[in-house]
Amino acid sequence: MDRLKNRLLEASGWVFYLSLLGVMALALPGSVFDPESRNYLLLIGAIGIWRYSMGAVHFVRGMLFLYLVYPHYRRKARRLGTAADPSHVYLLVTSFRIDALTTAQVYRSVIEEAINCDYPSTVVCSIVELSDELLIKNLWAKLNPPERVKLGFVRIPGTGKRDGLAYGFRAISRYLPDARAVVAVVDGDTVLSPGVVRKTVPYFQLFPNVGGLTTNEFCEVRGGYIMSEWHKLRFAQRHLNMCSMALNKRVLTMTGRMSVFRAEVVTDPAFIADVESDYLEHWRLGRFQFLTGDDKSSWFSLMRLGYDTFYVPDATINTVEHPPEKSFLKASRKLMFRWYGNNLRQNARALGLGRKRLGWFTSLVLFDQRVSMWTSLLGLSVALIASIKYGIVFMMVYLLWIGLTRLVLSLLLACSGHHIGPAYPVILYYNQIVGALVKIYVFFRLDRQSWTRQDTKLDRGLLSFQRWFNTWSSRAMTFSAASIFIATLLVLV
Repeated sequence: MDRLKNRLLEASGWVFYLSLLGVMALALPGSVFDPESRNYLLLIGAIGIWRYSMGAVHFVRGMLFLYLVYPHYRRKARRLGTAADPSHVYLLVTSFRIDALTTAQVYRSVIEEAINCDYPSTVVCSIVELSDELLIKNLWAKLNPPERVKLGFVRIPGTGKRDGLAYGFRAISRYLPDARAVVAVVDGDTVLSPGVVRKTVPYFQLFPNVGGLTTNEFCEVRGGYIMSEWHKLRFAQRHLNMCSMALNKRVLTMTGRMSVFRAEVVTDPAFIADVESDYLEHWRLGRFQFLTGDDKSSWFSLMRLGYDTFYVPDATINTVEHPPEKSFLKASRKLMFRWYGNNLRQNARALGLGRKRLGWFTSLVLFDQRVSMWTSLLGLSVALIASIKYGIVFMMVYLLWIGLTRLVLSLLLACSGHHIGPAYPVILYYNQIVGALVKIYVFFRLDRQSWTRQDTKLDRGLLSFQRWFNTWSSRAMTFSAASIFIATLLVLV
């Protein structure tokens, strides 16, 4: 009954959205749809056509990988049979300040996966609180794993996820894993789907240079409808981009939710140092360590060490999302600040690895990440200026263009296998505009970092003058960049 009710509500939402587009189209003058008119809709939209080209390339590459290339790889991996089996599977789980219900779900799924994968396995728990240890031991006793499945604990201070990972990697090093062992790194809010280990491990034998791979994510959101749809949209977009980048084995992030590495990678002191104490030397802000973004640090380390990265689209996990604020606007901005900050902090130095190491397409994608914060605002800015100068019809045309294009983009996301909802077109545009503004803000404040789940912030111990200089130079550069952007558009329009 609930499922039928949800489908009816979704259908009503789509009908409302399409009706709104129809009303907007009827309200516009006929010249908007006349190819001979200067007000022609597609001419207005042509300003941003080139910006969609990167999305179109990602879509084609993603579909090619998902429906042609990956099935071919999967058949090759299956033909390897037992030759693709790892000698040992280590499942490292890091958890801190996660509610007991979620923690129980996560560790139950991890222990059951260690039992059912039929490989020699060790579950390594990197934890802070004694209560988590007691809960895990209770679950272990109830599930009663066979002799080939072991349990280990690493107790750490609550100083952040990076320390939790580094302590866990060093603990695994003490087991002296061989070259065929693998390590699955699982976040404390990630529930593993059955069979995820067996679906991922063969690719380390199929592709000898793959150092790490990541998995497809779905989510359960402990929040309202819009927050839930926002997260699901993000995972649908992530899935498509991951498929695109996996085509040339250059997946751009080893997500902390669930990624798998060769044991020889996570036991490498250079890799551990990159994850534990990664830093950036900035020309204006000075040197500062990364507080968040361990997934970007692990990816950069793999690239620097000469490894490839991969994506397994049919290996799925389910994350339990706890929004940091009750308000959608506050929560989404806070999460964007963390995500985009992580992205931009690794961007410049990643480009520094060069096209020979990254490949031309990966280099292009990284460059596009730097300019997309401005190009995403181009259409709205031009529409506002044109509306003020020539009339409100230009803003109406722009809104109709946005409504139509975001509808098409939402339908294209459905091709990836992720469910889409009637709120997706609106959320896509929200992400474009608000996301661009957040990116611009954080681009000039790369040293500002904080976790959303815990009250941990980066304290650099700067002198008062240095703090003053960083604050005001960031404000001055933001104002200057925005002024140049607006002035350029005013001249062009």
